[in-house]
Amino acid sequence: MKIDILLGLQWGDEGKGKIVDVIAPEYQVVARFQGGPNAGHTLEFDGIKHVLHQIPSGIFRSNIHNVIGNGVVLDPIVFRKEIKSLEPYNLDLKNNLSISKKASLIIPTHRLLDAASEQAKGAAKIGSTLRGIGPTYKDKIARQGLRVGDILSPRFEEKYKELVASHVATLEAFNYAYKEELAQAEGEFFDAVAFLRDFNLSDSEYYINEALDQGKRILAEGAQGSLLDVDFGSYPFVTSSTTMAAGSCTGLGIAPSRVGEVLGIFKAYCTRVGSGPFPTELDDEVGERIRTIGREFGATTGRKRRCGWLDLPSLRYTIMINGVTQLIM
Repeated sequence: MKIDILLGLQWGDEGKGKIVDVIAPEYQVVARFQGGPNAGHTLEFDGIKHVLHQIPSGIFRSNIHNVIGNGVVLDPIVFRKEIKSLEPYNLDLKNNLSISKKASLIIPTHRLLDAASEQAKGAAKIGSTLRGIGPTYKDKIARQGLRVGDILSPRFEEKYKELVASHVATLEAFNYAYKEELAQAEGEFFDAVAFLRDFNLSDSEYYINEALDQGKRILAEGAQGSLLDVDFGSYPFVTSSTTMAAGSCTGLGIAPSRVGEVLGIFKAYCTRVGSGPFPTELDDEVGERIRTIGREFGATTGRKRRCGWLDLPSLRYTIMINGVTQLIM
C-alpha cells in the first residue's frame, strides 16, 4: 500500500480541509506532515463551522486515526484550546489521535521572536501570522529546539530555561519589550504541556510504515500551499517548511517509493495572505467581489486575503514540482 498526499497548489487557502472531509471515508489514517498553528483548515458539519489548526482534518470521523507528524511544529497552548473546542462533540481524541515525539515544540518566546522580527523589518515585513512558526523551525535547524518528546524528560524545565535564555538575548538585541507578555504566557504554557502529556505521544514513523504494511490507506494532509514552500515558493515571502509532496517523506518518515497519488487542490481564482508578489492580483472592485463571495478571510487570523485571477503559469509549475496525479478545483 502507498500513501496518498493532498496539498495546495497556490498560496494556501485552497479548501484542503473541505476536500479532506469529502475523501476521508476512503482512508483509515489522516496525517499532518508540516506547518503548525499558522494553518487553518475549515470544516462545516450540521451548520457548525470548525477551524482546525494543528489537528488533522479526519478527527471528526471515529474510524480514522489521526497523526501529527514529526515535520509539524506544535504549540501546546493552541493544541489544548483545539481539544477543548472539540469536547462537546464526544470525539474519542485519546484513541484517535497520536503525536510524534519528534515534532518540534513552540514555546512562548518563539511567538515573541516572531513579533520582534516582523517589527524590526518595518515595511519589508514578511507578513507572518506571528504564531512563532519561523523561529521554531529556525531552532530546529540550529539543533537547539525542543521536541514534543522532551516534555517526558525530567530535565524538560531545565532545557526550556536554557532555550528561553538564548531567546531573551535576541529579544533584548531587538529592544523588544517582552517581560510582561512572557510572564503571562509561561503559566499557560506549562499547564498546556501537562495537558499534552496525557495524549498518545509516539514514534509515529513506525506507526505510519506499519499501517502501510498492513494494507491501510493513509492520506498525508498538507498545510499552506506550494507557492509558500521555503525552497520553491515566492522566497523570501514564504512559510518555513517544505509544503510540497516531498515534505510528506521527511515530515512523516516514509520513503519516496511509498508515495501513491498526489492530489493537488486549487481554486478557480487565487488568494494570498501577507506580503509578497501576486502577478494576477485585483486591487479593485472585482477583487473585492471575489473576496466577499468566496468569504476570503483568514481562518487563523481573520485577515482579508488578497484576491486575483487564476495564475496558470504558476499552477503548471506547482503541478510539475509536486508530481501531481489528480487535480481538484
